[in-house]
Order: sequence, then C-alpha cells, then structure tokens
Amino acid sequence: MTSTLNSKIIFRFLGITAILNGFFMFIAYPFSVYHKEDAKWGILNAGIVTVIIGLLLYFLNKPKSTNIKKKDGYLIVTLGWLILSITGMLPYLFSGTIPSVADAFFETISGYSTTGSSILIDIESMPKGILFWRSATHWIGGMGIIVLTIAILPLLGIGGMQLFMAEAPGPSADKLHPRITDTAKRLYLIYISLTFAQFFLLKVAGMTWFDAINHAMATMSTGGFSTKNSSVAFYNNLPLVQYIIIFFMFVAGTNFVITYFALKGKVRKVFESEEFKYYFFGILGVSALIAIIIIFFQDANLQTTIQHPMIYGEVESAIRHSLFMVISVVTTTGFVSADFTMWNFFATGIFFALFFTGGSAGSTSGGIKIVRHIVMLKNSFLEFKKALHPNAIIPVRLDGKSIPPTIVFNILSFFIIYMLIFILASVILTLLGLDFMSALGAAASSLGNIGPAIGSVSPVDSYAHLSDAAKWFCSFLMLIGRLELFTVLILFTPFFWRKN
Repeated sequence: MTSTLNSKIIFRFLGITAILNGFFMFIAYPFSVYHKEDAKWGILNAGIVTVIIGLLLYFLNKPKSTNIKKKDGYLIVTLGWLILSITGMLPYLFSGTIPSVADAFFETISGYSTTGSSILIDIESMPKGILFWRSATHWIGGMGIIVLTIAILPLLGIGGMQLFMAEAPGPSADKLHPRITDTAKRLYLIYISLTFAQFFLLKVAGMTWFDAINHAMATMSTGGFSTKNSSVAFYNNLPLVQYIIIFFMFVAGTNFVITYFALKGKVRKVFESEEFKYYFFGILGVSALIAIIIIFFQDANLQTTIQHPMIYGEVESAIRHSLFMVISVVTTTGFVSADFTMWNFFATGIFFALFFTGGSAGSTSGGIKIVRHIVMLKNSFLEFKKALHPNAIIPVRLDGKSIPPTIVFNILSFFIIYMLIFILASVILTLLGLDFMSALGAAASSLGNIGPAIGSVSPVDSYAHLSDAAKWFCSFLMLIGRLELFTVLILFTPFFWRKN
C-alpha cells in the first residue's frame, strides 16, 4: 500500500466486520443444536475462527490517526464485503454442506450482496442451521447497505448517492435527523422492526416459525433466499402468505426515509417524492399489463413446471402472481411464485427489461435505481428543449429542486459503465460455457443483484451447472453491482494507487 493509505485503520475496520460476522454465526448455532444436526460443529467452529481472525486484525493494528480518507473508504467498503464473504463461507465448508470453495463463495456473496442466486439444488435437504445462516447473510448484507448509503457512499461521492443525501440525512432541519449516526440508528430500528413484523404476520398466515423468520430476513434485505425448493411458489395455496411478502418486498424496495415518513404519518411527504410515484405507479402499470397477458394471452404450449401451478383462468391468481413477480424483480428480491419465462415470450421480454430498473435509492434493493432513470429521462428531454433554445439555461429538477450538473454527469457515467459491463459480461459468460440467452440472463441478474434470470438460470433453475470460472465471475459481478460499480472498479485504476 502507498503512504497515502491508512492501512491500520483499514485492517481495524475489517477486524470489526469479522467479529460481528462471527457473532452472527453463533446465532445460527442454536438452530442446528435444536434440530440435532451434525452441522452445528461446523457452524460453531466457523464462528470461532471468524472471531479470532477479527480480533487479530483489530488488536494488531492500532492506528496513529483515526482519520479516514477517501481512498481508505473505498478499500474499507470493498475489502469489508470480501472479508464478509470469505469468512461467511466457512459454515458451509466446515459443515461439509457445500464442500466446493467456488460454490461456497458464490452462495455466500450471493447472500451478502442480497442477490439470491443459488447453487443449491435440493434446498429442503439442507440442515436448518445452515439455512438460517444462509438467510442471515442476506439480512447482514441489507444492514450493511444501509450503512453504505447513509455514512460512506455519499462521502465518497459514488453513484449519485448525493441525491439520496439531499432528501435524507444531513445537517439541515428538514432531514430525518441531523447526525448521521442517529439517522443510521433510526433506519436500523425500522429495518429490524419491519423484519419482526413480517415474521409475526407470516407465522399467523400459516408458515412455520422457522420458515417465517427466514423469509422475513430474505424479504427485508431484498435477498430472495427461500427455505423451499420452489421458493414462495410452495405457498401458492396460501395466498395471504404471498400478499404479505408482496407488501414487505414493496416496502423494502422503497427509500427507507420515505418509509420513516410514512410511519410518522407524513403521507404527504411520501407522495411528494417523484421517485416514489414512479416506483409505485410503475409497478401497478406493469403488473396490470402482465396480468392481462396471463389472463388473455397465455401460451397454451407453455405450462409452468413449478410446484402448485396457478390456475391461469382466475383473475385473482393472475393479479397476485403478476404483482408478486414484478415487485420481486423490480426490488431485486428474487423470490419466485411462478416461472415468468413460461407465460409467453412478450412477458419474458418485459421481465428482462425490468432487470435494469432497480428499486429506490436508499433502500436495500440493487440494480440501477429508479431515481437514476428519472434523472436520465429528464436530462434527455431537456436536450430536446436546448436544441430549440440553445441559449437557454434549463436545469434538471427532481422534487422541484435543481440537480447539480456534476450529479447528472455522475449518473450518466454510471449508466454507460453499467451497460458496458453488462455487454462485456454477457460475452465473457458465453466464453465460459453458457448459451447466449443464459449469458444475458446471468450477467443482468448478477450485476443487478436480482437472482432469477432467463435461459438455463430461469426462476426454477439454479446456478449449479455453471463452471467454477463462471461462478467466480458472477460473484465478481454481484460484488461490483452491490457496491455501485465505482467503489470496486476504482481500485483497478493506476491513479488510485499513486502517492499524492
């Protein structure tokens, strides 16, 4: 490392991350003990090893200065996610449930990045303690994203997150709270409270307590790991369960500050947000279109192979499944109630387009984010106006406020780089053995942290058939997608490592 990096403070942060990760593993241990599983020793040993690694990193690195520079921040974020994934795969390896390092790392980073892609074929045969840990990686990742969006990414100026800061935390009086730490505490409280609320409702609706807590953690983190082979389609005979998950997926994909205002009864502030209006009405519009396709244009030759097939002639069923799958993809949760690739090709095309939307900024969802699309559309329309009035100075506005040109350029750059990475990743995945359609799906799904895709990685398929090289590459895509591209990619530039 160069002299410009405070390596000791970086390693200290990594130590704290590992210690917290180890304690979460200890929480998974009782589940395995209760079910009398041999995997309990693997989980316990993984927790001990992880905590020891964390303690060594923490106590062997006493920094002279606690000042964190921008360069330090980039490394803390990226290496923090890597240390989570490296230590987080230990329960799988030590218990022998996922013996392959490539598979274990893929499953782990898919969890922490809240992607939800899985290499597991028979999920229901896995030990309960391991399944709980698998869902916990989602929940930890979701909490980590709150920290990033509140405290770290805005300071680094990454990915247009200044827009989120303009609406949410900061020093002015109309913000959630003037201090970032207090803001994070409030958002944590919302995150935890909503998780327990969903857990309780799912239990009342008919889920077992174990399935309820796992699905609640996977929903609020917009992760998508289920305890069932057929995902939430297992509960197609319990519509109330699916409606509860629909509601909480929608909430999880909403800006957490908007959720805070809603909980405080400030409904007017909720609908003053342009992003929320696009998010809300966009989901309703696309869901209505998909429901119409299911009811009137269902291809008789394409039948779903998923467990408990829906009755396509029923209007309620069509509305429920269309709403469920649209929200699942837009929020990048990745739960499955039905295989959308088995409806018709037009519906599949719509869902593929939704892979590039993403939820709201300041939520746990991944993807490009709706606010970026809004700004890009507004900027594009302004270019038409400027063509007619070349001397006019017309700023891009969001929620009635002018957006600085630097943020607009940041968003445009993000989108261009995102699409270039998607195209390049699709080509690379074909070289690694996937057919063209599957390569497109895996690239878009991994980069957008979505989970289900198209082709051989459809909503009813796993990623188990991918080569180890393809799994490592998809793992990399999940990481850069989760951390807003620039955070990771800047580490590969020579000027980042220059002394200054």
